[in-house]
Amino acid sequence: MTKTRVYVIGVGMTKFEKPGRRADVCYPDFAKEAITKALQDANIKYEEVQQAVTGYVYGDSTCGQRGHILHPYWPLTHDRDPKLFYLAPSDRSFHPYFDRANPMERHITEMSELTEIGPGPMAAQIFGNAGKEHMKKYGTKPEHFGKIAWKNHKHSVNNPYSQFRDEYTLEQIMKSPQVVEGVLTKLQCCPTSDGSGAAILASEQFVRRHGLEKQAVEIVGMEMASDPASTFADKSLMKIAGYDMTALATQRLFAKSGYKPQDVQVVELHDCFSANELVTYEALGLCGEGKAGEFIDRGDNTYGGKFVVNPSGGLISKGHPLGATGLAQCAELCWQLRGLAEKRQVTGAKLALQHNLGLGGAVVVALYRLGFPGAANAKL
Repeated sequence: MTKTRVYVIGVGMTKFEKPGRRADVCYPDFAKEAITKALQDANIKYEEVQQAVTGYVYGDSTCGQRGHILHPYWPLTHDRDPKLFYLAPSDRSFHPYFDRANPMERHITEMSELTEIGPGPMAAQIFGNAGKEHMKKYGTKPEHFGKIAWKNHKHSVNNPYSQFRDEYTLEQIMKSPQVVEGVLTKLQCCPTSDGSGAAILASEQFVRRHGLEKQAVEIVGMEMASDPASTFADKSLMKIAGYDMTALATQRLFAKSGYKPQDVQVVELHDCFSANELVTYEALGLCGEGKAGEFIDRGDNTYGGKFVVNPSGGLISKGHPLGATGLAQCAELCWQLRGLAEKRQVTGAKLALQHNLGLGGAVVVALYRLGFPGAANAKL
C-alpha cells in the first residue's frame, strides 16, 4: 500500500497576549487572523478548503464552529476525499469548571501518596515535583531549571509573536517569586495567554498542481500516546507528569520514521514549566537518562549546541493559550525548515521535532522536513 504523504503548505498565528488585554477582541477575531495568515502563506483561497477542524480550551459549547468565521457552516464529517484542509485551534482563557469531576484526580491522588501537596498551583506542583525527583535521583541542581528559563526568555527576544520579549539574567530568574519551593520560580512558569494558530494541510497531488513544492513541509510522522500503566504503577513523580507517555510516543515515532533523535536540529517542546522541559530532554532521547543537567551545562539545548530547543521562546515566554500551543509550535518549525525564522533561524535546520503534552493524559510528537528540498533550494 502506497503511503499517503501529507504536507503543511501554510501556517499562521496571532501574537500571544495576556487575557483581556484588548476588550474589543474575542476568540473569533484570533481565529480569523490566524486562518487568514495561513491562507495567505499558502496562496490559496478559502473556497479551495475541503475540510476544517477547530480546537479550543475554556470555550462554550460549539465555539469551535463559531471559530470558522470565514465560512458560515462547514460539515466536519462529510465523505469527500480531502485534498486540502486547515486546522485552527484558538483559545480565549477563562476560568475552569468546578461542577464536574477533575480529570487530574487520579494523578493528584497518586502524587499525594508520594509527596506533600503544597499551596502552589496544582499543575506547577505536578511538574515541579517531577523536577524534584530528578534532582534527588540524578543530582540535578535548581540552577539547571533556571538555565532553561534563561534560554527560553533569551530566545523570545527575537520572536514578534511572543507574549513576552524580555531578557533576564540567571540571577533574576532564580530570585523571582517562588512558585514551587526549591525548584520553580515565577519566571520558570508559562503565563496565561490568549491566541490562535492555523495550518493548511494538503496532499501531494494538491501541492504539485498548485506549484507549492518550494514551501511544502512534510509531516514525516506523528504519534500519540496516553498514560500507560506505569504512570501510576511505578510510583514515580516524573511518570505522573507524563515522562513515560512521551518516551513511548517518541520511540514509536523514530522507529516508524527511520530517523534517530540525533538527526534532529530544532525542537519545539512543551515547556509549561522549566522542570518539564528538563525531564522531556531525556524522554525525547535528546540526551541519556539522568544526563539532562550535563546537556544543559554544555549548551546543547541552544544555538551553537547539539540542538536548538524552543527557538520561539517556548511556552514559558512565547505564551501558552492551551488550544493554540500545538499549531504555534508547528508554525515555528515550518518557518525554521523554510528558512523564514529571521533572527531565530537555526542554521542547517533539516529535521524538526515537535512535542505537545496534556496531563490527564495525552502526548503528541511529530517530525517535519521539507517535502521537496530540491525545489526549495532551487534558485529563482
